[in-house]
Amino acid sequence: MELIYEKIEYPEGCNIIFGMSHFIKTVEDLYEVMVNSVPGIKFGLAFNEASGPCLVRKEGNDSELIEKAVENQRRIGAGHTFLIILRNAFPVNVLPAIKTCREVATVYCATANPVQVILAETEQGKGVVGVIDGYSPKGIELDTDIAARKKFLQDIGYKR
Repeated sequence: MELIYEKIEYPEGCNIIFGMSHFIKTVEDLYEVMVNSVPGIKFGLAFNEASGPCLVRKEGNDSELIEKAVENQRRIGAGHTFLIILRNAFPVNVLPAIKTCREVATVYCATANPVQVILAETEQGKGVVGVIDGYSPKGIELDTDIAARKKFLQDIGYKR
C-alpha cells in the first residue's frame, strides 16, 4: 500500500464539498439538492463510480465547474467519492440537505480553503484516508479577532 495525496483545485471565489456516497443515483439526487436549496446557485459535481463501468459521473448547471469537478475526481480516483464545486452560495446553505441525501455516507469537508485528499492506493484502487482542510492554527483568538469574526459574519449576512 502506498499513501499519496491529491490537491483539490477549484476557481477562486468558490467553495467545495467532498464526500462519499454509495450509489449511481447520487448525481441525480445531489443535483436536486443543490438546485432546490439556493436560487441562483452555480455548481458542478462529479461522482466516482466504484463498480460496473467505473465512470466519473457528472452533473451541474455550470460547465466550467462541472469540468473542474471531473478533473479533480479523475486525479483523486477513489471509488464512491463525490466532489461539488459551488459558486453563489456557501456550503452551510446546502449541507443539511446533502447530509440527509439517502446515498451520502459521509462528508469529509466543506470549505473554501486549500484541500489535500490523503489517499491509500493498493492493487484494487484508491481509498480516502482523510483530508487536510486549510492550515494549522497560528495562535489563539484575541478580543480584536473576535470583533473581526463577528463583523465578517455580519458583512456576509449571517449575523445582525
